[in-house]
Amino acid sequence: MINVCPACFKLNENTFCKKCRFELFDGKKISHILPFSKPFYDEIKFSTKNKISISGVQTKHSLKIEGAQLILTDTDGEFILKPIPNGVFLNRSSVPANEHLTMQIAKKVFKINTAKNAIVFFNDETPAYLVKRFDRLPNGVKILQEDFAQISNRSAKINGENYKYDFSYEEIAELIKKHVATYKIDLEQFFEIVIFNYLIGNGDAHLKNFSLFREPKFGEYRLTPAYDLLNTNLHIANELDTALELFKDGYETEGYKFNGKFTKDDFSEFGTKIGIKESRVEKILNNFVSKTSEIENLIKLSFLSDELKVQYFEIVKEKLKRLNYSFSNDIV
Repeated sequence: MINVCPACFKLNENTFCKKCRFELFDGKKISHILPFSKPFYDEIKFSTKNKISISGVQTKHSLKIEGAQLILTDTDGEFILKPIPNGVFLNRSSVPANEHLTMQIAKKVFKINTAKNAIVFFNDETPAYLVKRFDRLPNGVKILQEDFAQISNRSAKINGENYKYDFSYEEIAELIKKHVATYKIDLEQFFEIVIFNYLIGNGDAHLKNFSLFREPKFGEYRLTPAYDLLNTNLHIANELDTALELFKDGYETEGYKFNGKFTKDDFSEFGTKIGIKESRVEKILNNFVSKTSEIENLIKLSFLSDELKVQYFEIVKEKLKRLNYSFSNDIV
């Protein structure tokens, strides 16, 4: 028996709260216990030659609502279900709880536009992560969406197996400016997601984890809601701080040359380089370092084990120290 909403962590709930039922299921009383056993899914072969990506090896199942239940489907899927992934990851059984927590921190603490999500359980109590598709209209019509690997015309065939990682966040920002009419708004959203991924320990925010979609109402391209947010440090030993370089052409700030780590100066310069006003950059960065207690409270409510809750928060605290540190202020 749970005592929080398995979507938003609202206390004293034994299934989805009323608000989350409307956000996820149009008000239908859907249970957080799936009406079927854990689906069989094939073992996925691994290659240790390249960077290991959790999202790249995670089997995903399509679901839709039928009556008052979520059922597996091959057509007209409304949700994506992500069970515990196969592979050689640390704390593998906690991946669904990790992704759910991380997405909720992004949404509830930092007000980042995220895909609607929850944690659910098979009838043997095995957890899975559930996310509502944002690329479908209510009538089932698919919205045109392209990730930044597609937008930048990069693929394994053309650019090699690491094509998703041989890029920079600065170059993604340039593509946003090129393709999004309201890019000033979307650049700030993108900037916030980049900082969030760093803060939370997501070293796998690669090209395919950012996308544009065409708004049905106006026909203009916009940045999609954030998705695949995960503290990968809990699952991959010696994980990198970021999946991509911040800057293009090998550029490094003086602070990074001295510390070998990204700190406040790096994100300040990154923000201004991609075209965000310096005052807005400062305000956004200050917001990220002022939410320690809110982050800790959500971690405590999450479905992670007590041990992983501690590890998760330690990772965040280390990144908060870095985001509070300015090398330029140390220069006499």
